[in-house]
Amino acid sequence: MSNSPEGHKADKRGGKLVPALCNIFGILILLSVILLYLPVTAAKLNGNEVYNVVSGSMEPEIPVGSVICVEPVPPETIAEEEVIAFHSGSSVIAHRVVKNRVGEGEFITKGDANEENDVSPVKYAELVGRVSWHCPMVGGLLEVSTSTVGKVYIVCFAACGAMLNMLAGRLRANR
Repeated sequence: MSNSPEGHKADKRGGKLVPALCNIFGILILLSVILLYLPVTAAKLNGNEVYNVVSGSMEPEIPVGSVICVEPVPPETIAEEEVIAFHSGSSVIAHRVVKNRVGEGEFITKGDANEENDVSPVKYAELVGRVSWHCPMVGGLLEVSTSTVGKVYIVCFAACGAMLNMLAGRLRANR
């Protein structure tokens, strides 16, 4: 440490800079964790479902790796050209409605990337809902962050953000 006025100024600047940087990085880390889960949490709180797109049948509009939000709606309200999600065996598929056959209680659907309509009509009972929005490139991140290992990483990441904020408080208190 220097006894000169210039050395004292540098110490004070450094004494303010490090806590400020810790605080900024801590807040950015915590905000990134919140922003990762906010769209999914908001969708689910509104009664919607969120799915990761793993096939290219709806490309280019909904590319592989997208996240889709599906809102439950009465099947008879779905119009032609809307994208719906439906159960097909153990999978959930998102395809565009070619025709809504209200009298038969079924949809004729087609993936945008497919040449032909789907072989089997989709029964109203198989409907999950209407795709209300999609976000490209978030599906992979969502898939990782909802796995057990991903959740551990996210908790550790958030803990680092919280510790940086606590460190900033301690550094300010020790000045």
